[in-house]
Amino acid sequence: MNDPQQHRTIDDVCSQPAVQEAKSLGLASPIYPSSVYHCSTTDEADALLAGTLAGYIYGREGHPNASALARRCAELHGCDEAQVCGSGMAAIGLALLAEVSAGDHVVISDQLYGRTTQLVSLQLARLGVTSTAVDATDPTAVAAALRENTRVVLVETISNPLLRVVDVRSLAELAHARGAVLVVDNTLACPAVCRPADFGADIVVESLTKLVNGHSDVLLGVVCTNTESPAGCQRWSRIKSLAAIWGFTASPFECWLAHRGSSTLALRADRSCDNAGTVARWLDARRTDSASGISEVIYPGLATHADHAVAQAQFTRHAGYVVTFTLSGGRASVDRFIAAGSGIPFCPSFGDLTTTLSHPESTSHRGYSPAEREALGIAPGMIRLSVGIESPDTIVARLAEALAAAR
Repeated sequence: MNDPQQHRTIDDVCSQPAVQEAKSLGLASPIYPSSVYHCSTTDEADALLAGTLAGYIYGREGHPNASALARRCAELHGCDEAQVCGSGMAAIGLALLAEVSAGDHVVISDQLYGRTTQLVSLQLARLGVTSTAVDATDPTAVAAALRENTRVVLVETISNPLLRVVDVRSLAELAHARGAVLVVDNTLACPAVCRPADFGADIVVESLTKLVNGHSDVLLGVVCTNTESPAGCQRWSRIKSLAAIWGFTASPFECWLAHRGSSTLALRADRSCDNAGTVARWLDARRTDSASGISEVIYPGLATHADHAVAQAQFTRHAGYVVTFTLSGGRASVDRFIAAGSGIPFCPSFGDLTTTLSHPESTSHRGYSPAEREALGIAPGMIRLSVGIESPDTIVARLAEALAAAR
């Protein structure tokens, strides 16, 4: 694994109070629900809107709760700046809008989240931006797809649901050599597992809805970047401006909830990732028994995983909190597994306190044809587990009960 010092860094960042000025008022952070702020003079209003004076004037431009959450996210990712957005998709949209114009080209992973693929292949295409999808775990394929007008390479740290892990450093070097920007969606990892900016990513986006908040009660995203270079400063200026112009910003209450949730990120990530490793090994030990009905187990922490070495070199703690496995009985077995009432809810998301499952064929990849899903390696019997913080014995017992019913 990567630098163990990062473990303590994450813990320290998560334990910091949200608003330093609030120390004299109370240990808990306050919520600032105001949509507009008082200005003393016209000059002050002008300076606030110009960004030459620190402060707030209108909620879409920024507010204290968004600033507090952004500071924490920037520190968690080891970046200089962060912009909180209303959802993970808003964050991806903002990152792309900050970098591309009509006539530009984007290289994307062929295993991106379905909505992200639609954003690039359909919506950016309407604006005159072309794209090429490739296997992002193969740097040679990425290099071959780069063109003179390529402006962005967009990948995910860990793909969903096959959990392929990209080599961020290699992709950053390829992109930079051709004058392109590397954007990494770190949602399935989270900064407690991987910090893509440490390996050369220019922009890191993440759905805070998932493990960073961790309680399934907000929709938020974040865009993180660095400003040590003139290009980085210009990028950050575009991100800030576009967030306000397009209205990508988030509400105070959701920012407050996410900041509170992020305070326990280090603890929850440790427990969930530990549990995921236990679950993956338990499932894999039964894979060789044909009576178990398990035909495949996917987890970057297993030595059998195609990207195990990359994960070990790039991840700071464990190998993630998501485990994917396939039942040989297909969708009928999945339905029996779900109906078993095993205490593992069928919820097509991830990153909650409790263990949940999702079925890619009927949720995240339902828009793909059977042939397209087969080409990607997504089988009808595939189940994606988002492993929570319960006792590992409880999770294993629930899996055993459901597997028995699925046969």
